[in-house]
Amino acid sequence: MEFKDRFRGFYPVVLDLETGGFDANQNPILEIGCQFLVWRGNQLQIDHGELWSVEPFPNSVIEPASTKVTGIDVNDPAREALDEKTALVECFKQVRKGMKEAGCHRAILVAHNAAFDMGFIQAGCLRTAIKRNPFHPFSSIDTASLAAVAYGHTVLAEVCRRAGLEFDNGRAHGALYDSERTAALFCQMVNQWPAQSIALD
Repeated sequence: MEFKDRFRGFYPVVLDLETGGFDANQNPILEIGCQFLVWRGNQLQIDHGELWSVEPFPNSVIEPASTKVTGIDVNDPAREALDEKTALVECFKQVRKGMKEAGCHRAILVAHNAAFDMGFIQAGCLRTAIKRNPFHPFSSIDTASLAAVAYGHTVLAEVCRRAGLEFDNGRAHGALYDSERTAALFCQMVNQWPAQSIALD
């Protein structure tokens, strides 16, 4: 089994963003967490994760409620934050590398409430004039929707509990941790899906 067979030539990348609010045009991306997947022994597994801390774009608005939840201090030099364009370009380089190694023609974004993350990624690309976004422009895989079918719930922490996966609330709302838990959930759902229902050409 390979990505190009299982996902119609798409390379799934699990992504989580921490942001300064809910408006992709006014609120900045503060963290990008990505998990890159691999097939091992006919099982979808996490290969490795990456984290990029992002500087707020000029004149962006950071809602105090968002940083209260995430605990991100945008003025902390230890974040080693990159400007938005550099962070997105570096992320996309890693995505394209994975696509090439997997023999896929396009990446597809996997996220919990994927429309939110896709909206921020697309707004960031528009703002920074990035023209080569490796993710499919309108298709995504939403683990919240999949979890509603598989486990009867959509909140990531509760879905993980129902799926028998650990979830540390103290580490939640960090992009790297949330992307890793989302990836673990996605892998479990894919691996448990009945193989006989997959019709491969």
